[in-house]
Amino acid sequence: MQQVNQQADTAADELRISIDAKAVVKVGLFARGGKSRVPDTAGSDHNFKPDAKLTPFGILLPEHDDVFMYLTESSVTSDFIVDVLSHWWESVRRHFPHTETLVINLDNGPECQSRRTQFMNRMLGFAARYQLRVRLAYYPPYHSKYNPVERCWGILENHWNGSILDTIQAVLNYAGSMTWKGKRPIVTMVEEVYETGKRLTQKAMEKIESQLERLPELGRWFVDILQI
Repeated sequence: MQQVNQQADTAADELRISIDAKAVVKVGLFARGGKSRVPDTAGSDHNFKPDAKLTPFGILLPEHDDVFMYLTESSVTSDFIVDVLSHWWESVRRHFPHTETLVINLDNGPECQSRRTQFMNRMLGFAARYQLRVRLAYYPPYHSKYNPVERCWGILENHWNGSILDTIQAVLNYAGSMTWKGKRPIVTMVEEVYETGKRLTQKAMEKIESQLERLPELGRWFVDILQI
């Protein structure tokens, strides 16, 4: 992993990003284990059904200290992840005109693991659409804390610790006002609802595998998606 990341950070035609979803945030008058910084606002002293549940999904550019945060009430599926990557790349690609390889640090979660048929299918389409070579560099089990974007979640938790996140707008406001190394994240609310459980047939996946390069003996953890 260190070798892959170092190469990406020093190569003029490579760009490295780190992606991951944070734990679900419950929206409501929850005390959140702290003391509210908002005057005359108190949290509930018992559990109740939240008004909404939001999942933050982050994209961090470690060498540039840029953070992009997407929040959704929907499930974080393979389609959600690749749609977010497409939205992000459309917004920043003009700043990285020489990028030919996109290196993605990520965890081997259920919706983005390298054997997840729908994820690999969508990522193949992403690579073809933008004419990029995509290198998936996975952190193994119990090592997700080393994924750089994880540190952003710690900053976010400290930022809103003790605050009453009683509306979706409050969550968006706090997310947008945190700072990561002096910069504020770009925060986007994703309204689309995503269907879970999408899978490809074994035959379809075999065709996709023919366009992948897996590192020998570590093929689950390091995968190159080639341009079509």
